[in-house]
Order: sequence, then structure tokens, then C-alpha cells
Amino acid sequence: MIGLRKLMSVLAFPLVLSGCVTGAEYSSKQAGFASVADKTAIATAKQTVWIQNQNQTRSVAAEVKNLLARRKTLDIETAVQIALLNNKGLQAAYADLGDSAADAWQSTMFVNPIVSIGATGIGTPGLEAFKTIEGMLTTNILALATRNRDVAIADTRFRQAQLTAAVKTLQVAADTRRAWIGAVAAWENVGQLQRAQATADAASELAEKLGETGAMSKGAQAREHVFVAELAGETAKARLAARLAKEELTRLMGLWGADLDYRIPNSLPPLPKGVVRRDTIEAEALRNRIDLQVAKLELEATARSYGLTEATRYVTDLEILTGFETEREIEDEEKTTRTTGQVELEFAIPIFDTGKARMRKAELAYMRAANQLAEKAVNVRSEARSAYEAYRSNYDIARHYRNNVVPLRTKVEEESLLTYNGMITNTFELLTDTRDKINSILLSVNAKRDFWLAEANLAPAIYGGGATNASAETEVAAASGSSGGGH
Repeated sequence: MIGLRKLMSVLAFPLVLSGCVTGAEYSSKQAGFASVADKTAIATAKQTVWIQNQNQTRSVAAEVKNLLARRKTLDIETAVQIALLNNKGLQAAYADLGDSAADAWQSTMFVNPIVSIGATGIGTPGLEAFKTIEGMLTTNILALATRNRDVAIADTRFRQAQLTAAVKTLQVAADTRRAWIGAVAAWENVGQLQRAQATADAASELAEKLGETGAMSKGAQAREHVFVAELAGETAKARLAARLAKEELTRLMGLWGADLDYRIPNSLPPLPKGVVRRDTIEAEALRNRIDLQVAKLELEATARSYGLTEATRYVTDLEILTGFETEREIEDEEKTTRTTGQVELEFAIPIFDTGKARMRKAELAYMRAANQLAEKAVNVRSEARSAYEAYRSNYDIARHYRNNVVPLRTKVEEESLLTYNGMITNTFELLTDTRDKINSILLSVNAKRDFWLAEANLAPAIYGGGATNASAETEVAAASGSSGGGH
């Protein structure tokens, strides 16, 4: 009996240790979301919501309509706010956070015991008979012994899910900013091409009239006509790119139906007077990048799992069975009942599988996570430097076009007009200079677009949540044109 009491006290010890762990932190419907909202508000200065019922759905829909109706044209900050409120993919990411909270909540609960009851030895009337009733209560001792570690791992995964939801929120915000910039720049390009089209139409019409008088050859007329035709094709392509870019912005904002009738500006904002200095951008990124914090938690979770693997290396399945056995005997019309307590302990003996393979996998998993974290830290620093370099350089390039190239082209056109009025140059030289000026303006618009895209990439470089390879972004933007949405 003394040995039995000691055994029971040892088996009950994990239960006592685990009794302090509760699931109150994870049971709320908004579990973990406050942290997500706070972290993303620092980077975006915007609010986000986790919609979980019809009342919240109606409230957010009303807020979105109010934001759309507040301005005649949709500015970039309003577009980002609408996306954070109305993007359905973002709500799906928040549901993943809820799943993780539920898993952490589940980890705080004890494993349900298993109760079994049976009866044997049913007698025959008139003969000596007895009847035995057996009952058994089974619980997994290993689950109790490792409960605190299980809870710690689940909590780490829960915090990781919080950061993952924050990264998704920042990604939606960054993507929306880039989509707005691309859309507005595209419509600005369309406007410039339409101006060039008007100039080309005038040159084509003049060429036709000169051809009728014999002052211009058919080959020269054809060159002017084909330029008009090619420019019309380029304008149509630019208009298509602008419409598609607006659709991308619409998707990110989660708009449909009557809400599609919104307008955006036809030109990007002018360049700022100067750039923001970020001398410590690498340190800022290492301190604030949420995806780097996710990688740190992955290493922490792997380390905790490694400890759990160590604990279960030798004892793979441990259960305690407690119960009773009641024996009732009937003899000469007298009933005799006897109840006997039982305790059984069963576990697997690691004769063949000693757990070394699982230990090796745990060690490799830990080293993998550690190296991935180190790689992530190196990449974060590089991405931060690249983002700022692109921001600074694109500003210089855009300012060069604005302050030097376009003014010089304008001067050339003005001088060409003076010489034309003085009968020194002909009409087609003037039109050529005008077309060259329009081309320079298009290059200036693209340079300004590249700067604003680089500026939009600074926040993801520091906080996470989006592609920060500025050169790649520029190439994609240049290939797709751009687009605007006020049309």
C-alpha cells in the first residue's frame, strides 16, 4: 500500500504542475487580434478589423461607402484604409489566427480519461453462481507530464500566427499603395499619349493637304500617316493597361457592384522637395521586421519541440489504468460481495526503437530553423539597403527629368516655333520637336512613378509585408505600363 501511494503521488505530480495553465487568453473570439492591430497601425497609421458577425459586416460596409463618398477622387491613403477594412483575403488570414488561438486553447485542456465497465460470470438458475463487475479508468500519463511543454509550444505557434496575420495586413497595405501608384501613373501616360495623338493627327492632316498640292511626296506622307497609326495603337494599349491596373486596385480594396464607380486622380503627386534620410535603416529593419520576428518564433518553437522530443525519447506511450473489480457470490441463498482496487501501468519498452532517429530529426529541424533565421537577418539588412538606395536614386532620376530633360525639350520646341514663325524651319521640323518633347514628358512620368513605387517600398523594407526588391518592382511596372482609375 505504501508503494502504491508513492506511485500515485508521482503520477499525480504532473497534474498538479499543469493545474496553473488556463486557456482564458485564447478563448476570446478576438484572441490575439489587438496585437495585430497595434503592430500594423505603427507602420500604416490605419485601422483594421476582424469581422466575425453580421453587425460588424454591415458596419464595415457602411464605413467603406462613407470613405468612397467623402472624396470625388480616391487618394492613396483612403484606398489603403478601404483595403484594410474590406479585403476578404485579409479576413481569411485573421481566421487562421483564430484557428491558432483555438489550438492553443485546446492545449491547455487535460486529456479526457477513458472509463470502461464490464460484467462477467452470469450464473445458471439452481446452480452455484457468482457475478463479477469490473470497472477501469484510463488516462495518458505522458500527456500530463508534457502538458506544460505542449502549452508553451502552442503559445509560441499562437504568437507566430499573430505576427503572420500582421505581415499579411502590411502586405495588403503595401500592395494597395503600389496598385494606386501604378493606376494613376497609367492614366497620366494615357493623357500624354492623347496629347501626342492630337499633334500627330495635325501633322498627318497637313501632310495630306501638302500631298494634294504636290509639295510633299507620297513616301513622306506615308511616314506621317504610319506614325499616327502606331501612336493610336500605343494609346489603346496604354488605356487597356490603365483599366487593368484600376481593376487590380479594385480587387485589393474588395469592391464590387455599385462601389465600382469610383475615380482616382489622372496624375501622380509632384516630387517632394527632398528625400527622407534613413541613416539607420538596417537597424530599423532588424528591430521592426515582423517576418524576422516570425522566423525567431519558428526557432523558438523548434527548440521547444526538441525538448519535447527529448522527454519522449524513451517513453513513447505511457498510460495509467485505475479501477475496481466487484465480485458478488450467491451460495445457499446468501449473497457475498467483495470489491478489489486495481492499478495497472503499461508502457512500450524501447528495445528496437530507442528514439535516436527522432532525436536526429529534431536536431536537424533546429539547425534548419537557426540557419533560416540567420539567412533572413542577412536578407533583411540587404533589402533595407536596396530599398533606400532605390528610393534615393529614383528621386534623383525623376528630378533630373523634371528639372533638366523636360525644360530643355520645352526650350527646343519654343525655339523651333520661333524659327517656324520666321519661315526658317518647316512645319514637320516643328512637329518633330513637339513629339520629342512629349516622349520626354512620358519618360518623366515613368521616372516619377518609379520614385513613388520606391517610396512605397520603404515601409515593407522596414516593417515587412511586401516585396522590397526595388529594381524588380521597377521592371514589372515598366513592363505593365501603369494605370489610373478616374476613367
